[in-house]
Amino acid sequence: MTAAFALAQALALAYAGGISVYATVALLGIFERWGWVSGVASPLDAARSPWVIGLAFTLTVVEFVATLVPGLASAWEAVHSVIRPPAAAALAVLVAWHGDASLILAAGLLGGALGLATHATKLGVRVAIDTSPEPVTNFGASVAELTMVAGIVAFAWRHPVATLGVALAMWVGVLLLVRTVWRTMRRAVAS
Repeated sequence: MTAAFALAQALALAYAGGISVYATVALLGIFERWGWVSGVASPLDAARSPWVIGLAFTLTVVEFVATLVPGLASAWEAVHSVIRPPAAAALAVLVAWHGDASLILAAGLLGGALGLATHATKLGVRVAIDTSPEPVTNFGASVAELTMVAGIVAFAWRHPVATLGVALAMWVGVLLLVRTVWRTMRRAVAS
């Protein structure tokens, strides 16, 4: 595997970790155990451990339930501002672990930055969604996030560059959507 592919895999996983680090680890472990993902380098292959999968899956369920409750969803996301970016950087480092030191450092720096950018965008979406009194949007957003994480984790090993490209394009789209929603809300409050 080339350094570019390893970096693309690392950043794709960091992107997914910025959305939900728990789901990323749980799905990576499950996919690896089922043979859907192969070639996961050590020490990241520890994700296939049953107790790691169980712990990550349990935290994914807790996160899913917490994000269904308006208000609590925003608080959950705010608390995870200090969890997801470093975890995304750690995931990126673990993906690149078999490379040389410059690849590992680049993966960590870029993975942390991408995890932070992804998380900040998600936080903006959650705060905007929490202004809606009905629970359907929270449920839809949570399902969409888990679907996106599953797709990224599944495809990052077979098509890392394309997966990263699609993930970044989605991030830009969501970022523009968040910006539009916030501007609209600001105008509505100012009127």
